[in-house]
Amino acid sequence: MWFWFGVAALFLLLEMATGTFYLLLVALGLAASGTAAYAGLSLVWQIISGLAVSLVGLVALHRYRQSKGQVPTQSNPNVVQDIGRSVIVDAWDENGQVRVFYRGANWSARIDAGQPAQPGEHYIQAVQGLTLILRPGRYPASDTRH
Repeated sequence: MWFWFGVAALFLLLEMATGTFYLLLVALGLAASGTAAYAGLSLVWQIISGLAVSLVGLVALHRYRQSKGQVPTQSNPNVVQDIGRSVIVDAWDENGQVRVFYRGANWSARIDAGQPAQPGEHYIQAVQGLTLILRPGRYPASDTRH
């Protein structure tokens, strides 16, 4: 019984270090297994109860995230600090790519799909790996991100 609760506490500490909800679900499942052990159920039922609680939590978390209409991480300004920042493009190459000076370094950038490849001021729409995805003009949400 104490083994389940000890491992649950370990996963809870790991959850606090990572900030995902998945390790929390594992910790809740382990706590359910510990509760089943405390109730005197066999090892098989302890494992089944832990798996059931973890899976129910996973399904609930998945449905909750789907209902929120997730914004992709690479274009979410609450996650990526660069979204909405301005850069100046002198000229695009024939593939819609360019090197821009941003935050003290040269970055690879490309024009967002469906946008005209014209020189001038652009804003960062998304970041994919080490490539900035640009759109012409200013960031539509706010002028305070510059």
